[in-house]
Amino acid sequence: MNLVELDHALRKLRLSGMADALEARLRQAQTERHAPLDLVSALVGDELIRREDRLIGRRLQQARFRDPDRSLDTFDFDFNKKMPRALIHELATGRFILQREDVLLLGPPGTGKSHLAQALGRAAIHQGHRVAYREAHTLLEEITDATLDGTRKAYLNDLAAYPLLIIDDLGMRKLPHTAAEDLLELIMRRYERASTLLTSNRPVDDWGKLLGDTAAVTALLDRLLHHAHVLKAGPRSWRTKIHTDLRTEATKE
Repeated sequence: MNLVELDHALRKLRLSGMADALEARLRQAQTERHAPLDLVSALVGDELIRREDRLIGRRLQQARFRDPDRSLDTFDFDFNKKMPRALIHELATGRFILQREDVLLLGPPGTGKSHLAQALGRAAIHQGHRVAYREAHTLLEEITDATLDGTRKAYLNDLAAYPLLIIDDLGMRKLPHTAAEDLLELIMRRYERASTLLTSNRPVDDWGKLLGDTAAVTALLDRLLHHAHVLKAGPRSWRTKIHTDLRTEATKE
């Protein structure tokens, strides 16, 4: 079997990581006089890396992040120095997901809550977890649509199966009158079975007014807060800073 035939055979076996690296690895083995076992090990390593990269790519796409490039490396912790940096980096290890703990990230608009939520979701994917991201209003719209077309149970079961569900921006938009009951049903399905990360610009004391059902909200918070890390973002707003900087630059011109 020559090199072309070997390349074709590897691709037929769906070993494209090995096929793409084959020629370079052969040259390296000849130049550095690698043992056959070293060559095979290197090629297997190339295939594993390719498959891991593809898996991460699929899971990032499946998560449906609003801003898929968000990461902790691009977050400016110095802008709001009271941000609990050590806790955030601990959450990025994914241990809270293994322990089925929840996270509440609260604070004024523009303080980086969504950035952090998506960055932690991205980190979780790299740790090997499946993640789903939904803005709160989108999630509730999808639940309503699933209810209308008779797929509510299947939809909620699908979301309940994700090791990490991120519900972003609760309180940013007006919510339907069924919001409290819908969220409660979802959280009950996930309670002590999977982790939920929820961000909101409203303190939990306001959620009864926000969702319009004090009894359901009490039950919701009882479950969310039972095994939860509560983080407060802010107080300074990134968007206010950017607006001020732009206005300053325009004045200079």
